Amino acid sequence: MTQRLSLLFCIVCCLAASVAAQTRCRVFGTVKDQDGAPIELAAVRIEGKPLLTTTNLSGRYSLSFVPTDTVVVVFSMIGYETRKRTLVAPLDSIRIDVVLPTYGMVLGEAVAKAHGVQSGTTQKIKPTDTRLSPSTTGNGVEEIIATQAGVSTNNELSSQYNVRGGSFDENVVYLNGIEVYRPLLVRSGQQEGLSIINSDMVESIGFSSGGFEARYGDKMSSVLDITYKRPTRFETSIMASMLGTNSYVGWGNEKLSFMTSLRHKTTRHLLGSLDTDGEYSPNFIDYQLYLSWRPSRRWTLDVLGNISDNHYRFKPSDRETRFGTMYDAKSFKVYFDGQEKDHFHTLFGSATLTRHFTPDTYLAVQLSSFGTKEQETYDIQGQYWLNEATSQQQLGVGTYMEHARNRLRARVYNIGLRFRSKIKGHTLQAGVDHRSETIRENAREWEMRDSMGYSLPHSPHELKLIYALRSKNEIDTRRLEAFVQDTWRKNTSAGLFNLTYGLRLSHWDWNNETIISPRASLGFLPEANDRWTLRLATGLYYQTPFYKELRDTTLSEGIATVRLNRELKSQRSVHFVLGGDYTFRMMNRPFKFTTEVYYKALSNLIPYTVDNVRVVYAGRNLSSGYATGIDFKLFGEFVPETDSWLTFSIMKTAEKLDGRWLPRPTDQRFNLSLYFTDYFPGSSRWTLTLRATLAAGLPFGPPHSQRNTHTFRAPAYKRVDVGLNYLLFKSELRDGRRPLRGTGRYLRNAWLGLDCLNLLGIRNVNSYYWVTDITNTRYAVPNYLTGRQINLRLALDF
Repeated sequence: MTQRLSLLFCIVCCLAASVAAQTRCRVFGTVKDQDGAPIELAAVRIEGKPLLTTTNLSGRYSLSFVPTDTVVVVFSMIGYETRKRTLVAPLDSIRIDVVLPTYGMVLGEAVAKAHGVQSGTTQKIKPTDTRLSPSTTGNGVEEIIATQAGVSTNNELSSQYNVRGGSFDENVVYLNGIEVYRPLLVRSGQQEGLSIINSDMVESIGFSSGGFEARYGDKMSSVLDITYKRPTRFETSIMASMLGTNSYVGWGNEKLSFMTSLRHKTTRHLLGSLDTDGEYSPNFIDYQLYLSWRPSRRWTLDVLGNISDNHYRFKPSDRETRFGTMYDAKSFKVYFDGQEKDHFHTLFGSATLTRHFTPDTYLAVQLSSFGTKEQETYDIQGQYWLNEATSQQQLGVGTYMEHARNRLRARVYNIGLRFRSKIKGHTLQAGVDHRSETIRENAREWEMRDSMGYSLPHSPHELKLIYALRSKNEIDTRRLEAFVQDTWRKNTSAGLFNLTYGLRLSHWDWNNETIISPRASLGFLPEANDRWTLRLATGLYYQTPFYKELRDTTLSEGIATVRLNRELKSQRSVHFVLGGDYTFRMMNRPFKFTTEVYYKALSNLIPYTVDNVRVVYAGRNLSSGYATGIDFKLFGEFVPETDSWLTFSIMKTAEKLDGRWLPRPTDQRFNLSLYFTDYFPGSSRWTLTLRATLAAGLPFGPPHSQRNTHTFRAPAYKRVDVGLNYLLFKSELRDGRRPLRGTGRYLRNAWLGLDCLNLLGIRNVNSYYWVTDITNTRYAVPNYLTGRQINLRLALDF
């Protein structure tokens, strides 16, 4: 009897143990970002076990598991830092609410972050410290934008970029909600200074490559929306390199925040690798101040000021360029006299007074002013020899002289109102702007060409110039712009719908033109498969003319006359964009794959040519056309806990001019970009950033010629830049000790960096210089961009 009771007791204990072992626990809660917004599609898993779930549209999750002595719950999402929570002997349901900070791994002078789910047409790119990336321009935000899908650039000396077949002028840039402008006379990347966007001061970046909302202005290609941060404590940083220096100071509390920055850029070291030898003296200075004051919960005053002073001086001495093919190699040798002196001085200021009625409703008054004083002067004479490179047979010899006295002054004033409110599932926005523009230009250019002792074009009776231009014009106009739009979010059993629709209106008194631009986009996150996000956008987009478009230039026997065209109308583009995102895990790391297909129907086009970075317009609405293509982007942790991305774009754009289809100057058939970050295994002190580009060549043709002659193709643009960084020390070690004492205790981080610019030493072509002999045979001599260079950097954070 005793043995039976013992056996029964053992069986009961085993069953109890088995039941206990099969008891399942549940962990549930929410996952949010630093601003308290729910993060959709965040992964929640049990470490070491094949158990995984994702958060829903409200950021909520629930996961059941068989408990053990210790359970580690892992929370992760693309673009955010991973968080872990350890549970010791869990026995019941446990609630865990987690906040995931945006991931702060350095990606270069503008590190990009994914920001949750993109249900609209504007992607969020979050920058952190971007000084540790290889940079040739010092303009990190634009360099990151140039690596996005659908975006391309063919000049490492310029921060300008093309988007889906559009020109540089078709991209609108906003800084704290205010539209900003560039200098108008810049013709080469060598002349470009620092962008108004200071990477040290940026809090968030919004970028749309098409189908953007009605609240954004009248441009046909893209929107870059920059918001500056409001520091909450004292912070300062200093960066010095062989290409310039940056200094930044920020401070703030609950009521007041303040930022100021001084930047200096010199590309003398970089320009020394060009074919043309001489004295390069570029000197670019930029100063910015941003103040935000919130005296109460109801009122906010934001003030922003910028001073930019750019000098470029160049005295060429000689140049030797070898070009052609293996079987037809040529040599071009030039000896120079003269110099070029350019000066671009710009001022920008804005003030925004905001009345907050509720946390979701405000009314703001915006005032802004932009002024520029530009001067481009040069007198350069060159004596050239064009020979066969192998036999040294002389093909041409001659002299040319180029002269310019170009001066321009512009002033743009703007006053506007902005309103925003949330009502149930709707977000309403409206605005109105009144803008005045005053521009005065006085330009004189001419070029003399002599070949074999004969001036070109040759005339036995008189001396003629191959090209001459004189332009003295003035414009004083007013614009009125207004918009209204609504964003409606609706959660249904099928999934989440995000509909944004709006209307934009603009009137310009110069040509008495009124345009209306309806736009709409729809985003859908299906409930059945929350890894997908689908988007559809369409709209009517206008490119209202600015001063450069108005210049109607007529060329007759090399003599150019310029008048301002009062009959010029806005260029028009109808966008159709279809795209989607798919999030997944590979190698147990988060990734996102994005695809977008687009078609843009273009009309009322103003044909143009591109000379280096200067866009020269015909000044009349002469053509119609299209742009179509497909963009791919893979974003994720190629290396654990670092963000990288790979983009590939296929595109074609053409216009019909005088009954003939021609490729547009931006017809870049393909573009491949890689932004890759890595660190040394077993060390958190070493980081590496690599940026690579392979882009198809652009159409080109002889200068001062008709568009139908621009049918040649430049070689593909190929470039690799790599930056290696070493963390000398940081403010706190893992055990909590500070490595420095005395005044050194205020130092937070110190980085030492080494860049190899143009790692492969590829000679990319930027433009061409055309040599004409007495027989009127033309030779296109390539103007090569920069060669391989080393840049040393030191960055300190306090």
